[in-house]
Amino acid sequence: MKAALLQLNASDDPAANLPVTLDLVAQAAGLGAQFVLTPEVTNCVSQNRAQQSAVLQHEDADITLAGLRRAAILHGVWLSIGSLALKTDDPDGRFANRSFLIDPAGQIVARYDKIHMFDVTVSETERYRESAGYRAGTRAVVADASFAMLGLSICYDLRFAYLYRALAQSGAEMLLIPSAFSPVTGAAHWESLLRARAIETGCYVLAAAQTGEHATTKGKPRRTYGHSMAISPWGDVLVDMGTDPGVAVVDLDLKQVAESRKRIAALAHDRPFEGP
Repeated sequence: MKAALLQLNASDDPAANLPVTLDLVAQAAGLGAQFVLTPEVTNCVSQNRAQQSAVLQHEDADITLAGLRRAAILHGVWLSIGSLALKTDDPDGRFANRSFLIDPAGQIVARYDKIHMFDVTVSETERYRESAGYRAGTRAVVADASFAMLGLSICYDLRFAYLYRALAQSGAEMLLIPSAFSPVTGAAHWESLLRARAIETGCYVLAAAQTGEHATTKGKPRRTYGHSMAISPWGDVLVDMGTDPGVAVVDLDLKQVAESRKRIAALAHDRPFEGP
């Protein structure tokens, strides 16, 4: 089957971002993709709480979710919305960073809220505290997309190998890792971590990413790494999109998942141990 990664340079305005994303979905479908994947925070890239509060919506009113559900129907494709920033009813006003799997009938097959929050100090001038604006999810998700079992995750989850092992041991054949990775950590770790997750689990890894400097109406502009990637179950890089927005299509063959796991059956070799 053919899958398409969409690499976006989204702004902090969901209404402006949606037509761009819909055009890329149409391009992907025109290239024969049956499964289309968008990056993390497809609807809005912003670190400004006031702007987020002004433009974000609850799930049932989100224009990006509604538009992409219609696009799935129009083009007859499965669609992974890498994530949307959404309002919640939490008393502290924090948002959800939520991924969606949409079927060709436009139905929501699965939801996943990002578990691991990006609370890091990359350097003296680059700090993130995702948990200040977003509440963490609590449930890992494997979804049946008819063509494959999909393990859902988002960005910083990538650094927690136990999550992906659990997803693979629960049936996942493809791991989805939509991201808005920092340029510094991306250059240092992105490819290595993606390849490691594929090798450890014998899964395909599909990682659609945000890229470039993101236009803002409020607050400091954010930069992301790009380099959306598809990795084979053996750890080979099948696609690296570099830093330009656009679409990349890749052929996937689930027989490779079975073959990789037959050659290295590590998922069946867990053993109990004591300590440390």
